Amino acid sequence: MTAVAAAALAPGAGRARLFAGTGTLLRLALRRDRVLLPVWVAVIGLTVLSLPSALESVYGTAAERAGVARQMLANSSLRATYGPVFSDSLGGLVAWRIGAYAGVFAACLSLIVVVRHTRDEEESGRQEMLSAAMVGRRAPLTAALLAALVGNAALAVLIVGGLAAQGTAGALALGLGTAGVGMVFATAAAIAAQLTESARLAKGLTGGLLGAAYVLRAAGDAAENDGSSALTWASPIGWLENVRSFADERWWVLLLFVVAVAVQTCVAYGLAGRRDIGMSFLPTRPGPATGRLGTAGALAWRLQRGGVLGWGAAFLAAGLAFGAITGGATDLVGDNERTREIVERMGGQAGLTDAFLASMAGMLGMVAALYIVQAVLRQHAEETALRAEPVLAGAVGRLRWAGGHLAVAFGGAALIMLLGGLGLGIGYGGHLGPVLGACLVQLPAVWVIGGCAVLLYGVWPQAAPAAWGVAGAALLIGWLGPVLDLPGAVLELSPFTHLPKLPGEEMVWGAVEGLTAMTVALTAIGLAGLRSRDLTT
Repeated sequence: MTAVAAAALAPGAGRARLFAGTGTLLRLALRRDRVLLPVWVAVIGLTVLSLPSALESVYGTAAERAGVARQMLANSSLRATYGPVFSDSLGGLVAWRIGAYAGVFAACLSLIVVVRHTRDEEESGRQEMLSAAMVGRRAPLTAALLAALVGNAALAVLIVGGLAAQGTAGALALGLGTAGVGMVFATAAAIAAQLTESARLAKGLTGGLLGAAYVLRAAGDAAENDGSSALTWASPIGWLENVRSFADERWWVLLLFVVAVAVQTCVAYGLAGRRDIGMSFLPTRPGPATGRLGTAGALAWRLQRGGVLGWGAAFLAAGLAFGAITGGATDLVGDNERTREIVERMGGQAGLTDAFLASMAGMLGMVAALYIVQAVLRQHAEETALRAEPVLAGAVGRLRWAGGHLAVAFGGAALIMLLGGLGLGIGYGGHLGPVLGACLVQLPAVWVIGGCAVLLYGVWPQAAPAAWGVAGAALLIGWLGPVLDLPGAVLELSPFTHLPKLPGEEMVWGAVEGLTAMTVALTAIGLAGLRSRDLTT
């Protein structure tokens, strides 16, 4: 045996071959995510960094901050929503107000990145072509996890640098904890990608785990006001809370993230080494021998029904939670005129409870804009994956095919807002009529965002993902605009700003009709572009 052959057969060389090409795949992943990663990191990070000045304008004195901390600890509904307050310093209030949500957003980014570069690549067939070259068996999974690590590390650096003025130790704890939550769900997504044959299902499973983690944290915090509940400790989001940033930092809690990431990474690698490319441990169940989908609309519903039902369940649960804390809105605001002003800017100038309900309905509407973009862009995914072309090769025109998906997108938006309104009304004590109206009046603005997505997809498919930016901008303007006291010209860029703030204000049909007409125009132009352009090949 020659020396070269002996070296090739050495155990170390065999392990090295498993990771061959990792660096190249990582550079490819970062190049593909050159827009996704910076935008997500910037949005999450800048949202966190904007809070100190916003909270200082609301709670400018130590007495006001101490007062709101006492009110939070005494209200179980508000603890379930935001978590307990461990410090009444400005940094402590920032960690309380945004900590859990920053962790959730970091987890969403991580699961998207990992599934995109693992199961999505296998599902499209690109991974098989890459693996025919000098690419090790574990290189794709390693590159995906490293890409998620890069995003979470960048987010941690942004948080630490931006909040260091409030306390270096607290900023470091919050940054590392947020990145830790992201990596826990990145490795969870890596496991889901080995178990399923579908990228959608892998995202759905990981998203379900994320939802369960949030519910466990909320239930634990509702029961205890110091984060000591067993339910809180069962959730990675609860771990982030119990790091106690800007309070008495518990650095040892960060070890829980390290252990969870290490264990889940080992499981993911173990599963990846025991299956063939494109296969999974939970194979897709074969369909019926005789097709049952007779129309393009039926096909669109079959493809998107899981998303609609999942979003609907989430909106119902969120509505119930928002409705339950509405009764404590007065306790939350107290005598703070600045807080009252912000709530009223978000929800109109009516009574405080009506303004709070209006602001919660508006928040549901802005989140529904994310759903409608996802549903509209399903056409883009079908086209780029070359699944649309076989359908259109039959007796199905492009408008019929697109119409099926748009019916699910626009109709699904109405359904989830209806469910959100039901939950909000039931949680508030059965006041269904006014609350349902407040939620359903958000639909014209949601549909405008959907119309923008149709326009981009139909006319300029390469720019279709920019529709996420449109929805994200509307969400940020609606969420942070009143807090940061942005100029009216900026607030009016969001279609939600032009809607009447129900309940409490008079119904303004002109704005609803104008936004609906804009939706029709945007959708018509997008469909005309789809009908005349070539399909992506």
